[in-house]
Amino acid sequence: MTKTLTAEHLIKHDACVRQVQLFRELFPNGVEPTAELCEKHASDFDFDWAARYLLRAPTWAEYDKVREAAWAEYDKVCSPARAEYDKVCSPAWAEYDKVSEAARAEYNKVCEAARAEFDKGSAPAWAEYNKVCVAALAEYNKVRAAAEVEYNKVCVPAWAEYKKVRALAFYHSWLIEELSHGEA
Repeated sequence: MTKTLTAEHLIKHDACVRQVQLFRELFPNGVEPTAELCEKHASDFDFDWAARYLLRAPTWAEYDKVREAAWAEYDKVCSPARAEYDKVCSPAWAEYDKVSEAARAEYNKVCEAARAEFDKGSAPAWAEYNKVCVAALAEYNKVRAAAEVEYNKVCVPAWAEYKKVRALAFYHSWLIEELSHGEA
């Protein structure tokens, strides 16, 4: 027999307002957690918070072991994608930095020479600096966006899987808690 989890239970344990509101919208009369519901709402609710505040220490420790293993797997999956993302973006950022530094140097050179006519002399240089930097930043953003798409292809599913494992770990810990101690 599983205990019904209610919004009042969450409030009693100081859950954040957003999570309580969402819980009330989805489960106005409370809910008996199931594996299917936990997995379905893996991205909706903070199961780390729930485990920490709704489970007793020994059960939470077991949950945390599962969560840590899921995090390690997520990190293992995403590390190569993160490295590739950084590998692709770093040269583009370095190029942007190089271009903008050169443009800044040219801007400063023009401004120093035109100190007496600052407004007249620096405005065109500043406009040119911005023109060069905008183009360089656009190129960087193009490269970064493509790298981000590839990164997300790997990491978004891995993150969803991590959240599912975390949600199911909470559910199983919740059941253990119920079986060993009754009401949380």
